[in-house]
Amino acid sequence: MATTTTTQSLPSNMLAAQIVGFHKPHSINKIPVPDINNLNPHDLYLKVAVSGLCHSDLEYLKGTFPHISLPITGSHEGTGVILAKGSAVDYFNVGDRILAGQTFGRCGECDICKGPENYRHYCPHRETMMSVHRNGAFQEYLIVDGREAALIPDSMSFATAAPLACAGMTSWRGVKQCELKPGQWIAIVGSGGGLGHLAIQMAKKAFGLKVVGVDARDEGLALTEEAGADLVLDARIGKENFVEQVHKHTDGKGVHAALNVSDAKSAAPTAAAITRDHGTVVQIALIDEVSLPFHDVIFRNIHLKGSFMASQAEIQEMLYTVVEHKIKLENNIFHGIPEIPRAVEMLRNGEYRGKACIVVDEGAPGTLPGDSRM
Repeated sequence: MATTTTTQSLPSNMLAAQIVGFHKPHSINKIPVPDINNLNPHDLYLKVAVSGLCHSDLEYLKGTFPHISLPITGSHEGTGVILAKGSAVDYFNVGDRILAGQTFGRCGECDICKGPENYRHYCPHRETMMSVHRNGAFQEYLIVDGREAALIPDSMSFATAAPLACAGMTSWRGVKQCELKPGQWIAIVGSGGGLGHLAIQMAKKAFGLKVVGVDARDEGLALTEEAGADLVLDARIGKENFVEQVHKHTDGKGVHAALNVSDAKSAAPTAAAITRDHGTVVQIALIDEVSLPFHDVIFRNIHLKGSFMASQAEIQEMLYTVVEHKIKLENNIFHGIPEIPRAVEMLRNGEYRGKACIVVDEGAPGTLPGDSRM
């Protein structure tokens, strides 16, 4: 049974940007609106406000992720206003502004679901993710799992929140997984991208860490510096020179931990090379294989950890941290679902820095930064 107080009449169809074939642009289609009266207990029914464009959307278009059901609506970065909720939802109310989680249908019964809260989203029995078997946020109305969603702070706009639904929460959890103390050194490999420039600010402002920012693109190096890295290094100078520079600034030992958000094949070995003995490399970037030199793993005891998105509590913590510490998102805003193919092509060609989002509902309260909202 759904709880709803919406007085608006919903249309029969809605606009959506869909993947209809791999290696083809998104198709702008009219599709049926989800049934607001047929919700599962943990469902939230949203009127989508702003949707984020992630690098993973390029992978969806290529068919990189297995078992994608076509046609399917793109984007796993959604925000919106709750129009209705399922019978088991008690954390949210109709009318709340929320950031959607990406996953659906964890079982709630396995050891992982009953274990530490910050690992529940790893449930091996969860159903699927947005843009894989279920429609994503490039559409006007959307059903999401309330157990993976978070409240957007009143002082945050939808346009700021949407890109945080992947880049923000993934960076936040990655920095936390490094388990460092204030004053210690962290390296961000891939520091000048959508995740990297957020991770720099989170590491410095929220955790009090010193940051080595690593990138191999001129525009990435510029954004790394603007984000506040203590040491900015160009990975193109060669491994020997690179390691020497890091050691020079870290008491000759290297960083205490490194966070890899780059999908370059050499990125993980680079992260290990500049990490001090017994340190940790946290892998976030999605690549087919993560390979570290045996010398670093065996003789220097470098630990490799992975980090997968974030749990509900971690996402909520991240959103309030972004507000509290005034973490700046390099954002590119597009207006309207028909703009999505152009935004995707610009992402593919590297024509903007940072992140991008698409305003789906121009009339949603608090859509854009300004006045009292960041």
